[in-house]
Amino acid sequence: MIERHPLAPFLPPNARLLMLGSFPPPHNRWCMEFFYPNRTNMMWEIFGAVFFNDANHLVDAENKTFRQCEIEQLLRQRGIAIYDTASAVIRLQGNASDKYLQVVEKTDIPDLLEQIPYCHDIVCTGQKSAETLCEDYGAKVPAMGESHTFYIGQREMRLWRMPSSSRAYPMKIADKAQYYKAMFSNIGIL
Repeated sequence: MIERHPLAPFLPPNARLLMLGSFPPPHNRWCMEFFYPNRTNMMWEIFGAVFFNDANHLVDAENKTFRQCEIEQLLRQRGIAIYDTASAVIRLQGNASDKYLQVVEKTDIPDLLEQIPYCHDIVCTGQKSAETLCEDYGAKVPAMGESHTFYIGQREMRLWRMPSSSRAYPMKIADKAQYYKAMFSNIGIL
């Protein structure tokens, strides 16, 4: 069964960075109606550690969710856009694992970039998203924490590869946060 992306791209007009995951988990795993909605995903804890020196800053522990309004405000303030590299998928095993996602329709990345003209950096937040993006643009998947320059049409872009924010990816949150912190600093967002 083909599953279409349930969220609209989050594209602040001042965005200088486009974060691309692969595809959201099944809706029954969500704790909020936004990107990285699985309460066990570490993305917003990574952001808390990087921007507030507190991994729990964007966590609403009492309600077992994240502070979505604060997250969106932070993303707008810092100029960070978010979407995924797949617009439609088939879940081969019905779970959230990228390993079992079959991409049926890729996201139109040039269309997203037209809406965020100041963006010249893309970060893929996992191997699947990096591979999906690179297939169409002749780019090489960078090593973890590294970047490569590539082109989308006439637009020069820099592609970053970060560790997955999934708890299944075996790396401590503090170590993941260091990769993201270095990338944000290099772009000038931090």
